[in-house]
Amino acid sequence: MDDVTPFRRHEMNSFPSMEVDSADLKHGNDRAHDDLEEPSSKRIKLTKEDGTPVTESNDGNDSKFQPAEKTPLYDTSGLLPSSLSLLGITSPGVTEDGQRFTREIDVGISEYIGKDVPSISGIIKQRFTDFLVFEVDLNGEVVRLKDIGKPNPAAGIPSKAQPEAIPSEVANEDPESQKVAESSTETHPESASTTEVEGRQWSDSFIPKLSPYLSPTCIEQLKAIFLEGPEPPVASDSGLPAGSAPADKEGDEPAPDAPADEAEMPMDSEPAKEVEASTSRGGRGKRGGRGKDRGRGGRGGGRGGKSQREDNRKVISEPITSKESRTQFHQVIRELFAGKLETRAEDVKEGEEGSRILIKWAPKGGAGNSRASGSDRGGRGGRGRSRGGDRSNRNATDDKPPPWIHFTLQKTNRDTQDALAHISRLLRIAVKDLAVAGTKDKRGVTTQRVSLKRGPKTIEEVWQFVNAQYAGRRTVEQVMSERGERGVRVGDMTYARSSLDLGMLKGNAFVITLRNIKADSEDTINRAMQSMKDNGFINYYGMQRFGTSSIPTHTIGLALLKSDWAQAISLLLRPRPGEYSEAEAGRRAWLERGDLQAALELIPRRAVAERSILEFFDRQGGEAQNIMGALNTIPRNLRLMYVHAYQSYVWNAIVSERIRLHGASKPIVGDLVYDKNAPAPPPKKKGKYVPPNIKVLKEEDLKDYTIFDVIMPLPGRDVAYPGGELGERYKEFLRLDGLDPDNLVHTHRDYSLLGSYRHMLHLPTHLSWSIIRYTDPDIALAQSDEDQLLGFTLPPTEPDGKFMALKMELQLGTAAYATMAIREVTKTETSSYHQTNLTLTSEDQKFKGVGGEAVEGAEDPEVEEVGVTTELAMEEAVENEIEMAEA
Repeated sequence: MDDVTPFRRHEMNSFPSMEVDSADLKHGNDRAHDDLEEPSSKRIKLTKEDGTPVTESNDGNDSKFQPAEKTPLYDTSGLLPSSLSLLGITSPGVTEDGQRFTREIDVGISEYIGKDVPSISGIIKQRFTDFLVFEVDLNGEVVRLKDIGKPNPAAGIPSKAQPEAIPSEVANEDPESQKVAESSTETHPESASTTEVEGRQWSDSFIPKLSPYLSPTCIEQLKAIFLEGPEPPVASDSGLPAGSAPADKEGDEPAPDAPADEAEMPMDSEPAKEVEASTSRGGRGKRGGRGKDRGRGGRGGGRGGKSQREDNRKVISEPITSKESRTQFHQVIRELFAGKLETRAEDVKEGEEGSRILIKWAPKGGAGNSRASGSDRGGRGGRGRSRGGDRSNRNATDDKPPPWIHFTLQKTNRDTQDALAHISRLLRIAVKDLAVAGTKDKRGVTTQRVSLKRGPKTIEEVWQFVNAQYAGRRTVEQVMSERGERGVRVGDMTYARSSLDLGMLKGNAFVITLRNIKADSEDTINRAMQSMKDNGFINYYGMQRFGTSSIPTHTIGLALLKSDWAQAISLLLRPRPGEYSEAEAGRRAWLERGDLQAALELIPRRAVAERSILEFFDRQGGEAQNIMGALNTIPRNLRLMYVHAYQSYVWNAIVSERIRLHGASKPIVGDLVYDKNAPAPPPKKKGKYVPPNIKVLKEEDLKDYTIFDVIMPLPGRDVAYPGGELGERYKEFLRLDGLDPDNLVHTHRDYSLLGSYRHMLHLPTHLSWSIIRYTDPDIALAQSDEDQLLGFTLPPTEPDGKFMALKMELQLGTAAYATMAIREVTKTETSSYHQTNLTLTSEDQKFKGVGGEAVEGAEDPEVEEVGVTTELAMEEAVENEIEMAEA
C-alpha cells in the first residue's frame, strides 16, 4: 500500500461516506467565544453571507467551498484502547447528534473517597475569573501581580556585597536539602590556616567541606584557580594558562556551548553559516563562527584593540549520583566563595550515572550560572576595546545590569506557550529566550513568574515593548487604565542573575468558584469540603491530560508506543467534531482533496502537531511517504505528552481498581511506598541503574505507613509493581493494548517507557471555603490582580440572590489537578462536553445582564474549543518527565 494513502480520504476512503441532513445535527455549542485573538469563535460550519452552509468543493471548481445540503459524519471508530474492556467499558460516550466525546471513565477515572456524601451539582469555569491560579515559588510565596507601572531602572541590580543567585539546578532541588547545605557551610574556624592573595582568602577549613564532592587533586586545582583571580593568566607558549594547574582528566573536552543571545535575531531567521574566526592587525576581524549549539561567534581582534582573553580554567567533579549531594555541593561552593565561583551541571559520558559539576569563575556582573557567560556561549563578540568593548560580555562591569529580567505574567484564557509566543513577538526575540517554572491552565486567569534572557534590552525597554508603547500604539495612561492586550499583562519587573527552569516551584494556589451549586442543604456542601480537607482526593490525572477532542491524546500515545506511525498521523490529522470551522476545513482540504497549501492556510498556528506534519510534507514536495520523519518534526515535549498520556490512563485505571476493591482509608498488603527506613542508596557505578528505595508492604509494615504514603507506578521498565492482583492487572492492561509488559524498551528512544511513581492520594493545604449568592451570571464573584490594580470594583454579593456559588481557596502540589479536587467535592463529571452542557443549560443564564452597569470588563461565558493540539510545555507532561528523571 502506498504510504500516502492513510492520510488522504480520496485515495484511501478512510472516512466513511455517511451523511446526514444538516438540520438533524444540533449545534449546542454555538456560543460567542471571547478568545481574545481568534477572529471567530463560534463552533459552526462555514456559511455564505446569506447563511447558507458551505463545504469544500471536490469537483475541481476554483471556489474552495460550495453550498452543502449534507453534513458528513466523523470517523471516530476504534479510539478506545482494548484494555478498557477490563473496566467493563465497551462503548464510547456519544452526544445527542451521534458524535463521540471523551468521558472520565474512558480515561480510567471512576472512584471517589467521600462516597457517603451526596453529590453536588456545580459548574466549573463558567467565567475566566471563576478559576484563578497563582504559582507558589520555591520559598513558598504565592506569586501575585503587584505593580504594572514602569519598573525601577535599578530593580534587581545587586550591589557588590550581595551574594550571587542560586544556580538553576540548586533552585530545582528540594528546599529541605538546601537547608542541609546551608547548615553545612557555617563560619570557618578562625584557627584554620589561611592563604590570601589580593584579598582572596583560601582557608584550609574549606577542605573538609569540599572533600565529599571533590578529589584532593581537584581541590588543589580549585584552590589554584581561586587564588589566581577572575582574570586568566597570560597564556604561555604551550597555549595553556601560565602557572595554572592542568585540567582534570575527565574534563579535557570543553563543555558544550550554551545557546547564544538571540535577542536581536528575528524569530524565523536561519542560523548563519559557520565561518572561521580570525584576527586582524588593526582591522576588523572576521565574524566568528557559530558556537557548538546556536551561538553567534564573536568578531575578531577589533580595530586597534585586543580581545578579551577566554577563561578556560575549570574544575569538573567526578559523577555525583545523588540529587541531594549535588544540591549541597552547589550550596557549598556558593557559600564558601561568596558567589564568586559559579557551578553548573555537566553531562556524563555514556554508561555513567548522575551528573558532573563544573566550577569556574563567574563572569563579572553575571550570575553564579555559566549561562550568563558570553565566552562560553559563542556570543556575539566585541570589535575590540577601542570600539566599545566585547558585546558578548556587555555586563562585564559590576555596574551593568544582570543578564536576565524576571517579571510576573498574568494571562487570561491563554495557553502558557501561546502567551510566551505573544510576548516574544512583541520583543522580537526567540520564544526560547523566555522561561517559566511550569505551565498553567488555559481557561482561567493564571499568574506566574517568567524569566527573559534580555540581551541588549533594558528593563524599561522591555516594559515598553510588552505594553505596546512603541510607535505610539498605547499611551502610559492606556496601559495603566486598560487590560493587557490579548489577555496578557506583565508587571513586577526586576533584573536577575539567573534564569528560571522547569520545576522551580512548589505548587499552585487556587481560588475556584463553582456556580449554580445545587445540594440538598448547605450542610452537605460543608460535609463535602470537610471530607476533602481531612481525607484528600484521588490524585487522578485530570481530563486536561487527555485533551478535549473526540480523539484523546492517550490513543495517539498508544499508537506511538506500538510503532504504528500511520495510525498516529491519521489520528492527529483526522477531522473531529467541535473544533473551529477553519481548522476542520483545513484538515479536510488535505485529507479529501490533497490540497496541502489550502490546509496550511486554514489550520491555525496553534495546531503545532498538525502543522509540523503538514509543513514536513510540504518540504517533501507534497509527498507523504516518510511518515516517521513527519512525526519527528513535532516538538519532542509534545510527542512525549502523548506517550505520558497513555501511562497516565493506565495509572488512573489501576488506581480506580485499587480503591474500588480496597477503599481509600488505609494501606493494604502489597501496596507500594517509599521505604523511609532504608539506608541511603550506595553511589551508582558506571552503567548501573540504582532504583529508588521502594517497599512492598507486608502485614507487619502496615502500622508504619498511612494511605497518603501509598504510591502507584506509571508503567515502565524500571519500576516495581504492586504485589498480588494489582500487579497482574497492570500487565494485563498492557498486553491487551498490544504492549509487552516485560519489554517496554522502544527502538525510538523517546518512546521507551522508563516509568515513575505517583502518590495515590493528595491532601490539599490552606483549604477554606464560603458560600455566596448571586443572580446575574455575568457578575464576577472573584477578581484578578490586574483588575484590582486597574481599579475595577468587584460587585457586592447579593444575600438574597437566586443562585448559590461555592468559593474555595486551596494550595496543591505541582503534580495535582485542581479539577480532580473539585470532582471529589461535587461528584460531577469534569469532561469538557459535560461542563459545556451544564453551562449552556444552566438556569442562571436566563438572568444574564440583570446586574447592569455593575459589571466592568465582563467576559462572556466561553465554550472551550476542542480538537486542536496546542504546544503546551504541558505542565503534567513536564512534571512526569521530572519524576522520571528523579526516579
